[in-house]
Amino acid sequence: MAILEKGSKKLLNAWAFYDWANSVYTLTIASSIFPIFYSALFIKSTSQIKTVWAFGFEFKSTALITFVTAFTFLVVAFTSPIISGVADYVGNKKSFLKFFCYVGSAGCIGLYWFDIAPEKIHLSLLFYFMGLIGYWGSLVFYNSYLPDIAFPEQQDFVSAKGFSLGYLGSVLLLIFNLLMVMFPQLFGFDISISNSIMENGSETEINEAMNAAKDIASFQAMKTSFITVGIWWALFSQYSFYYLPKGVSSGHKVTKAVIFNGLRELRQVWNQLKLNLRLKRYLYAFFVFSMSVQTIMLVAVYFGEEEISWGGESDKTMGLIISILVIQLVAILGAFLTSRASSKFGNIKTLIVVNFIWMALCFYAYLMKTPMQFYIAASFVGLVMGGVQSLARSTYSKFLPETEDTTSYFSFYDVAEKIGIVIGMVIFAFIDQITGSMRNGILFLVLFFLGGIILLFRVPKENKIH
Repeated sequence: MAILEKGSKKLLNAWAFYDWANSVYTLTIASSIFPIFYSALFIKSTSQIKTVWAFGFEFKSTALITFVTAFTFLVVAFTSPIISGVADYVGNKKSFLKFFCYVGSAGCIGLYWFDIAPEKIHLSLLFYFMGLIGYWGSLVFYNSYLPDIAFPEQQDFVSAKGFSLGYLGSVLLLIFNLLMVMFPQLFGFDISISNSIMENGSETEINEAMNAAKDIASFQAMKTSFITVGIWWALFSQYSFYYLPKGVSSGHKVTKAVIFNGLRELRQVWNQLKLNLRLKRYLYAFFVFSMSVQTIMLVAVYFGEEEISWGGESDKTMGLIISILVIQLVAILGAFLTSRASSKFGNIKTLIVVNFIWMALCFYAYLMKTPMQFYIAASFVGLVMGGVQSLARSTYSKFLPETEDTTSYFSFYDVAEKIGIVIGMVIFAFIDQITGSMRNGILFLVLFFLGGIILLFRVPKENKIH
């Protein structure tokens, strides 16, 4: 295979296509079907209170997932610099990208057996952990490829293209999975009822039995959808793996010094920020506003489930699914509109406007109660969600100094993002716990967006030594 030149169309497409492969995880597992499936596990249980025993303690159902999620981000934050240091030394970050991809894919497939029974909960949470760490761990190396494969003037566009491909691919698979859930009989899932009920039951009893059988089949379809995510992720990533550059191996053994080299590299990156005031101030701003953005995206489905008056359970399920589809479809447009705006007005000015929109959405979310209001909010979230993620990544890439050590810089970026997520989630959960309302947690996030805006205004137009 010929080595593709930096900036070539085929290489840019191969990099962006990994978003098509891995974004199905964030949509199906993190944002839609798994949260609904997880809630259904407790509806099926005999307990009236959604609690589960794990690690010797009794947890609220949502609290347990929140803790495991926060712990996973902590693991990623502290291990990614070590792993990236080894990747730099070995000179083959594609191998690490593959490793995390396959770990995440296996975790998704393992969710088919997810169960809240005491004897199964720990293995179930391990599969959840694998999917989460596989996704976020792979992003450390995926993001670090951006300055390697694209020139500065290409990075906004190709970054937006990656997010847009991710939204499109994930929506296509989600639609397929939703069809399985809504019409399980068309995909071979059994919805038959016993002959005795058909022959001797009343019309009401027959209808109830048929609905119960369909619910069981739909539940089985949800579990099957996790397998489709794992297969999709591993399969479509092969195109990216084929064309992305491998790197050059040093041929030396990995020693203890090499293992901790990543931590030293982070410290060196921090010291080098003294020579790049623009990058340092941008990182401060990114840390603050990303904290809120990522928290909102992680809790959005649970917020909609608890705080919006949907009516019945089926209305709630369909309403949440429609909202998620709206977010994903609008996000495709949002990513490209943000890219166009950044090319005309500049990255920092565009990020400031996007953060103002996020602030307004937080105020709106605090007041909304009806499904229609939730759909409106979902539309605007989609418009700014893809835009802020894509532009934040490409802005950081643009501000990097001339260096071949892009992995260390993007490791620093990812560590900042993960620590911010942990802080944001803990603060949100704490406010939710003590006030009894997720609305108060959403409203509190306004302060972080405001802080991010103030810090973005302080980012100089040109790099300055200080």
